Amino acid sequence: MSGLFEDTPPPAPDGPGLFGDALPAAAAAPGPSAAPAPAYRVLARKYRPASFADLIGQEALVRTLRNAFALNRVAHAFMLTGVRGVGKTTTARIIARALNCIGADGQGGPTADPCGVCANCTAILADRHPDVQEMDAASNTGVDDVREIIEATRFRPMQARTKVFVIDEVHMLSRNAFNALLKTLEEPPPHVTFVFATTELRKVPVTVLSRCQRFDLRRVSIAELTAHFGRIAGHEGAAVAPEALALIARAADGSVRDGLSLLDQAIAQSEAGHTITAGEVAEMLGLADRVAVFDLFEAAMGGKPAALLALTDRAHERGADLGVMLQDLLDLVHTVTRLKSVPSLADSPDLPEAERTRGAALAARLSLPVLGRAWQMLLKGAAEVEAAPDRRAAAEMVLIRLCHVADLPPPADLIRRLSDAAGATPSPVPAPSGGGGGVRAVMGGGAVISRAAQPGAAQPGAAQPAAGPHLAGFRDVVALAAAHRQATLHGHLRHAVHLVRFAPPVIELRPEPDAPRDLAPRLAALLLEATGTRWTIALSARPGEPTLAEQGEAAEQARRSAAADHPLVQAILAAFPGARIEQVHDANADAYGLPADGPGEEGPEFAPPDAVPADEMPVEWES
Repeated sequence: MSGLFEDTPPPAPDGPGLFGDALPAAAAAPGPSAAPAPAYRVLARKYRPASFADLIGQEALVRTLRNAFALNRVAHAFMLTGVRGVGKTTTARIIARALNCIGADGQGGPTADPCGVCANCTAILADRHPDVQEMDAASNTGVDDVREIIEATRFRPMQARTKVFVIDEVHMLSRNAFNALLKTLEEPPPHVTFVFATTELRKVPVTVLSRCQRFDLRRVSIAELTAHFGRIAGHEGAAVAPEALALIARAADGSVRDGLSLLDQAIAQSEAGHTITAGEVAEMLGLADRVAVFDLFEAAMGGKPAALLALTDRAHERGADLGVMLQDLLDLVHTVTRLKSVPSLADSPDLPEAERTRGAALAARLSLPVLGRAWQMLLKGAAEVEAAPDRRAAAEMVLIRLCHVADLPPPADLIRRLSDAAGATPSPVPAPSGGGGGVRAVMGGGAVISRAAQPGAAQPGAAQPAAGPHLAGFRDVVALAAAHRQATLHGHLRHAVHLVRFAPPVIELRPEPDAPRDLAPRLAALLLEATGTRWTIALSARPGEPTLAEQGEAAEQARRSAAADHPLVQAILAAFPGARIEQVHDANADAYGLPADGPGEEGPEFAPPDAVPADEMPVEWES
């Protein structure tokens, strides 16, 4: 047994000697010596900008700060705001180096181009400079944490020219902490500079913002991110397809740090010498292939449920989340809608090749109403998927609905088809009362059946007081109260007053028991102000007419009954089970739902099949 460990070196001690002496050198292991491998640094840290020249996508900020250093007009407090990963904390550290750089010869002053080799630059780069302090306000939110900073501002720097205090996520500070900081922030010592960073600028008090020079760091564009990631991939010796870089840039959503983390992951999952493809990146991100998204959208817009379900099956087999696929479809609908609205965007370098070619073709083929309907269905469907127990089933149900709705005709074509099937133009709906009024029936599925409103007809939802001081009826008096913005009086006159007699300048009313006692004098004062004539408001015990609100409800019921009995409406209800009449609008009704006084223009209540909808008629403008 004793010879078993003869050739085995004794184990190295794992602590100091008994009297605190240094550890003895470990015996060298037999064989060639090898240096320990350095710890791996992720790309987001390895390629962190060290100067203003390295910042991408922040030209306005860089230009302003360079000019400030050149003119010696550097502010004492900066507020950097923007989404995560655009360079707020990095910019704060660059400002700290620029303020404290002494140059390679030790004689330099503040500069927009720090040398990176002097003692201050290297210490700040290594996060170990005693005069540059960073505080995370997310975990140090109290007033005591701020008081420590305020106390530290009283002492001059130990090594640097300027003390720099960087407070990240400053919006997380408490109100008392902000208040404690105000006085020092307004009149700081000449050797102190504050740099704040936040992603929630609206949560920072205005009193703090007014004491800082504010810079908004914008999201970095997809084109800039793609080029930047391509350069870094080249430095790392990794081959990444341009389409894969574009996918990473799009998933980064303007954040350089997020994109570098994704690029790091993409490089790590591929073998050496292998070109990383867009499909591999899409699989890594849990995204559907962009080509598959286009195929899916074209199948939905073409009304092909079989092809659509085959595409979802293949996507599910590849591990794609169908809920995320709906998000991809939403993004595609938005892109196609922009191309439809502004065709010149097809030449934009920010758009990938697929969007410029297939997206432009879809924009030329689909109308804006169809795209808007697809957007609404997908937006609602995305919420349904998040709440459903089976995400795949919910997503497929949304896509099937989209597939069947995409080829539905517009409401005007639907009415024309149903009218043609009936063999004749539908008969008009009888006017409820008081002359012919155009009717607009809104079906439960969103279909609208209407006739264009006649020129000069009263529009629903707007009060129609008589022009000038002439009041032709009690409705004009009630509308006068609305026109004079006496909402309380208008409400009581509409809901709690029965007209007994209207004989200007005498109005006889029967108020409800809950009507205010001063209703009569208030109405008399209003009429005197509006007409210049003294009116007598008499209170009566006779029943009188129903209130305006009751009359409006009765008229609404009559319109609904008349619309429900119309042959065309009955044909639509029969063709679409579950459809219902939700609203019926009379174009000639006033704000109270009653027919306008005076004879109306006779005509069909529903437009003929070849009529032009009111919202599609050209509008003439007078210059």
